[in-house]
Formats: sequence, C-alpha cells, structure tokens
Amino acid sequence: MKHGIILFDGVCNFCNASVNYVIRHDNRGYFRFASLQSDTAASLAITWNFSTEGMESFVLLENGKVYTKSTAALRVARRLGFPAKLLYGFIVLPSFLRDGVYTLIARNRYRWFGRQEACMVPTPELSARFMK
Repeated sequence: MKHGIILFDGVCNFCNASVNYVIRHDNRGYFRFASLQSDTAASLAITWNFSTEGMESFVLLENGKVYTKSTAALRVARRLGFPAKLLYGFIVLPSFLRDGVYTLIARNRYRWFGRQEACMVPTPELSARFMK
C-alpha cells in the first residue's frame, strides 16, 4: 500500500480539525481520508475485517494492518513533520495508559468540541486526498 488510510468521525469537530492538521503537515501526501460514516469505510471494514459500529476512534490502515486509538494517532504523528513526529515517543508507554487518555477524549469529543450535522466536504484542491 503506497498510502496510509485514515478513517475518521466525519461529524466530529475535533476529528475534522485533526484531519486538517494532518493534511497541512503531511508534506508527502502519504495519507488518504474517508469518514467512518461513508460507504468507503464500510467497504474497507469488510475487506480489512473490522467494525465501524459504535466506534469512538479513528482507524489507520497501513502496511496490511489496522490500527486504532492511541497507536493509530501516534503512527500518524510519526509521519508528520517536526514537532508532531516527536509525539511518536509516547509509543513506549503501555497501550492501556495511552488508550485510557485517548478514550477519555474520544468519549467527550462532542461535548468539548461540538459536532456538525453532516460530514465535512473537502475543497476541490483536497478532494483527491479523500476516498469516495
């Protein structure tokens, strides 16, 4: 796979801001994106054997593997420029600690950051980075 695929909650303001951050700092254009609510995500979930039902995480599909929660976030950060790539150092912490923090944020993301009525629509310049 020549691109990592990020599946994200398309109605979550925090998730959309995170995707926009990745887009701005992914200088090589490595990542492609699709919302968890899309038909693309449903198709990928069948192909890669995971469920998007009730998911409070984003998903990273990379090198034949499915990553979720803090591991997915840190693997994304690793491919971005400085200083974001430094966050990958947290991978040494046990996943139950990292995922605990991740889950706290994920469960409160709508309350803290809000939500939209519909998934974001990429600009024409960015539409090639989003899977249909």
